[in-house]
Amino acid sequence: MSFLINRRRFMETTASALAVSALSSVATRASAQSSGELRVVVYGGDVGKAVIEAFVKPFEAQTGIKVTSITDDLGVGQLELMVTTNNVTVDVTPSPYGSAAPYFKKGLLEEIDYSIYKKEDLDGIVDFAKEPFGVAAYIYSYNMVYNTEKFPPNKARPTNWAEFWDVEKFPGVRSLVSGLYGIEGPWEEALLADGVAPDALYPMDIDRVFASLDKVKPHIRKWWTSGSEIQQLMHDKVVDIAQSYDGRANHLIDEGAPIEVNRKQAKLQWEYWVIPKGSPNALNAQKFIEFATRADRQAAFAQLIPYGPSNLNAYKLIPEKVASKLASNPQYMASGIRTNGKWYAEVGSDGLTNSQRLIQRWNEWILQ
Repeated sequence: MSFLINRRRFMETTASALAVSALSSVATRASAQSSGELRVVVYGGDVGKAVIEAFVKPFEAQTGIKVTSITDDLGVGQLELMVTTNNVTVDVTPSPYGSAAPYFKKGLLEEIDYSIYKKEDLDGIVDFAKEPFGVAAYIYSYNMVYNTEKFPPNKARPTNWAEFWDVEKFPGVRSLVSGLYGIEGPWEEALLADGVAPDALYPMDIDRVFASLDKVKPHIRKWWTSGSEIQQLMHDKVVDIAQSYDGRANHLIDEGAPIEVNRKQAKLQWEYWVIPKGSPNALNAQKFIEFATRADRQAAFAQLIPYGPSNLNAYKLIPEKVASKLASNPQYMASGIRTNGKWYAEVGSDGLTNSQRLIQRWNEWILQ
């Protein structure tokens, strides 16, 4: 994943005071905009550049609507603060399911108007990418990734998470994503390694998750917390086999690194475009999201940065060389495992979501 995706995760853990400060910064810039303009959070770095080139500029050219691209991120609490104080300074923003679903339940998001979509595009968008509160902007995945010097194609190497856990049969330096952020932890992989079938992962048995992680913990060189971190570990050949974002691994492959991505048991995740409740430009926001999820626009985005389209009709317009790198490629989706955002967002009797419960358990476990 991109630097910005990871920076957003960091933002989500910041204190509310920092959130208010960042919000004020956005509000200051937005105050100069007229009510007819559209303010879209695009992230920064390569993701932001791709969003601007594939979505923002063509949308402005076709509609005449001026779009202000915002590279700041909305951390936890910022969107809710904007809505509850009637000071909505962002019209469209990306959001993971774990945040978007609870926002919608609290009445903080506008419903998506699917009546404005062409039937062909609406049919092309995968079912899990269409929610009342948002439409998936792109799809990415967590994959097992090899250093091919350590695990060449002509020799035995792990092909599933149970074999990744088998350190005796497949010795090598390992790395897994940290559980620091809840929904992004190695939870599904731990259950798969323990013999749970892909269609029986949810609801998760959290005790079983950590019992499985106990077995591999001594063999993990690094629990990485950002895409840039795992990319550097693979680039420097610090690890022989790792769990990684597919985009990070593909970037290294394009640079000539001895890396290969295993698409089997890939874990799929995605970001939704959402509209904060009370957006002064909600009508234009609906138009922008519809535009950004058209097949031709998604195809343009995927060729700028290797994130999979949520509108599978885009693959009719994407060269095979590019399509082979994308997480939502139909041949990969068939064997991939979709993250169940609804389960992560469920709130228990203790008032905590399952995601929050995993974070709490992780923080205790990692210190043992």
